[in-house]
Amino acid sequence: MDAAELRATQAPIKERYKSDPKSAVITLKAKGSIENQGIACKVETGRALAVAGLHPATGGSGLELCSGDMLLEALVACAGVTLKSVATALEVPLKTGLVTAEGDLDFRGTLGVDKEAPVGFAEIRLRFDVDTSAPQDKLDLLLKLTERYCVVYQTIKNGPKLSVTMQRV
Repeated sequence: MDAAELRATQAPIKERYKSDPKSAVITLKAKGSIENQGIACKVETGRALAVAGLHPATGGSGLELCSGDMLLEALVACAGVTLKSVATALEVPLKTGLVTAEGDLDFRGTLGVDKEAPVGFAEIRLRFDVDTSAPQDKLDLLLKLTERYCVVYQTIKNGPKLSVTMQRV
């Protein structure tokens, strides 16, 4: 897809969202099931069933997916798609690219070993390695717009309002 095709595809969508802002608000959903066997949660991905479990650093077997890894994978996926979309719109030629995310966790927090240790990622680093002939000013703009429009990056960065409920069924 080139820049013209991308603009043509997105133009009617953008126009609808401008004329009817409420139509742009969509609720995405994820579901998982917890069963009696093992410490795991089966997550419906829409394409397959992913089984998440404990990370080996917390006693897991390593056979199940780690939700922390899945968070980083979601960041990489979103950032990669956003980068490619923005590069297409800006007509920045990308021969190849690699998107990497890594995050630092102190597992003492999630295991309750140290009440002062944080639960969750203390730091996440996102990196793009791109093979391109574009000038540096175009790359700077590409990075700035990728950060601005990447949903997962902005969600992690800005911390949305969260709520949690539990009900007996």
